[in-house]
Amino acid sequence: MLNWIWLGLVLVSVAVAAFTGRMQAVSDASLESAKSAIELIIGLTGGMILFLGLVRVASDGGLLRGVVRALRPLLRRLFPEVPEDHPAMSAMIMNFAANILGLGNAATPFGIKAMVELDKLNPHPGVATNAMALFLAINTSSIVLFPPTGTIMVRVATESAAPFAIWIPTLFATFCSTIVAVLSCLALARLRRFGVRPLAPGEQPEGPQVEPPDLPQAELPGMETPPEPVARWQWAVILGFGLTLAVGLAAQMAEQVPQVGLWPFLRDEVTRYWMLPLLIAGLVLIGFAGRVPVYDALIEGGKEGLQVAVRIAPYLVAILVAIGMFRASGALDLLVAALDPLTSRVGVPAEALPMALLRPLSGSGAFGVMAETLESQGPDSFIGLLSSTVMGSTETTFYVLAVYLGAVRIRDARHILPACLAGDLAGFVGAVAICHLFFG
Repeated sequence: MLNWIWLGLVLVSVAVAAFTGRMQAVSDASLESAKSAIELIIGLTGGMILFLGLVRVASDGGLLRGVVRALRPLLRRLFPEVPEDHPAMSAMIMNFAANILGLGNAATPFGIKAMVELDKLNPHPGVATNAMALFLAINTSSIVLFPPTGTIMVRVATESAAPFAIWIPTLFATFCSTIVAVLSCLALARLRRFGVRPLAPGEQPEGPQVEPPDLPQAELPGMETPPEPVARWQWAVILGFGLTLAVGLAAQMAEQVPQVGLWPFLRDEVTRYWMLPLLIAGLVLIGFAGRVPVYDALIEGGKEGLQVAVRIAPYLVAILVAIGMFRASGALDLLVAALDPLTSRVGVPAEALPMALLRPLSGSGAFGVMAETLESQGPDSFIGLLSSTVMGSTETTFYVLAVYLGAVRIRDARHILPACLAGDLAGFVGAVAICHLFFG
């Protein structure tokens, strides 16, 4: 799909430029966009290293274990047809825990293992079960509690005055997408149209049963050894630090709230400027409580950040060049002019629609569109803030479905795609609503 989108952007750009007389602008934009992409990669690499390192510190300190314990009773209720001691339940718990902490690379193998184990409980091979559908609906709705590191680092690289301002709006948007995806999945499963229909003998998946990958819990940081109890002196340090912060926050509120009001203070001061330092301190303290060598763990986790930056560089160059040419040719102006009278009535700038349409199709493509939007519109413009929030509201739905359903050779996905797309739509609507509330 992304191949056709990229090809279409390039060919339409050149064709439109031939009629608008902007061929020189298109030529200049192609080279300038490639240069901007590399500068952007350099700008976000440092942040990727820092935050993936901090996540490693917290995971080693026991944060991952805490998330796993919290998820276990919830998943027992969501997946009553999966026995509690079945390997599928353990794999799903580890997959969700890794996703919540933003450990995407570690989450995918556990997700594949979960699908393979769920398929062993499947009485109709090749047909998706209700448990598979719900598992994928949750995965595509992007249940991430940590800040969207890549998005925030692009905002830093584009000189945003408040790069972390989109963290709370993103949490709200992904909450909307998750809730709607889950409810849609449960509701659609009851419809006769999406009932289980055993495949005909000729439609049965062929070939040997896929063996689940061997993924012990130690594959994730912080799961190798049981945590040591927190010492009294460690509690004293943590509580003393917390008390100091509480006193400082109270002093700031006493000084500023009478002048600006409580909500503007929380929205403009706390969510924009306090969240990042509090996050860094919180992750470090989790590692400190778990007796983790904080600096060493930070360096080890940061190595992955460098690998991620190198991996996304070609994708970012390709997308930014295509979007830059499309904008320079005047084609984007024509598209916006045609759509804006309709979308502006519901509070959606037409410039944000390409991001919303591409997000379910391609993660790298959507990332590139977001980066180009922040460069052209400004990271702190409403369009820039909305695009940043949409980026974290859902996952790349079609990619996730292709990988996970392909792993177990599902021919009949039943209600999975409609439920996931409903979650995508809810994430976009939630992003628009919360951005209007936060940013006006």
